[in-house]
Amino acid sequence: MESGSAIEQALENAVASCDTLGCPPRLAAAIRYAVFPGGARIRPRLCLAIAAGCGEPNSPLAEATAASIELLHCASLVHDDLPCFDDADTRRNRPSVHKAFDERIALLVGDALIVLAFQNIARAFADAPQRLPGLVLALARAAGAPGGIVAGQAWECEATAPLEEYRRLKTGALFVAATVGGAMSAGADPAPWLVLGDRLGEAYQIADDIRDALGTDDELGKPAGRDADLGRPTAVGELGVAGAVKHFERLIAEANASIPPCPGAEFLRELVDLEAQRLLPAQLLQRAA
Repeated sequence: MESGSAIEQALENAVASCDTLGCPPRLAAAIRYAVFPGGARIRPRLCLAIAAGCGEPNSPLAEATAASIELLHCASLVHDDLPCFDDADTRRNRPSVHKAFDERIALLVGDALIVLAFQNIARAFADAPQRLPGLVLALARAAGAPGGIVAGQAWECEATAPLEEYRRLKTGALFVAATVGGAMSAGADPAPWLVLGDRLGEAYQIADDIRDALGTDDELGKPAGRDADLGRPTAVGELGVAGAVKHFERLIAEANASIPPCPGAEFLRELVDLEAQRLLPAQLLQRAA
């Protein structure tokens, strides 16, 4: 199965468990709304590519891992859009969850998606229990505190935030989960894949800072300029637009250089380069110049 289809099917399998009789109907509908249709699905695509590179292509275990990582990402978006954080009316060019339903449901959806991510891998790895503890720990570290997306979000509640740490937690943590999770789902050593996740995660956040500063609401699918409105620390504020673009390009080069020798190394490098072009397309870079 092509990776995009495999990811969507794995997400459908996970979300379907919330559609059963007994789940509050608005909660079930809002969970589905938060997950479908998705964005680029770069984290689960990366997870599957690394599992394939480690010798397990088309692996149901990798697909479940990829889906769980995407569920954690979707949870973070729902919470990020809430009035107490970004107060964003739109996400992916349609009303955000708290606008389409309400704030109470949105809070519960984010919580439910985090729990669902762990339920999903617990079910999938029932027949491979030796791989499960390390994977659960990796995903928990990426989701919580002190080193995950919850901690990254919490830095927004402080008077000041260390920019590199903020980027590493808010965005980088789930990219590390994707790279090491792909390896672990295949029964491989995750250590060689840490740098790739770290560099991609930081690059992604820097690109997000640049897009927020230069993009439009329609291009982003969400309100532009919110970093400046909310006084958030950004790479653009620290380095300027040109400096942020150069740092992004350096991180992409380091990510590619970190890919260890494996059967899928060339595909992974192509994936990284294509994602870099998607994140900072030529027309946006022209504005930066």
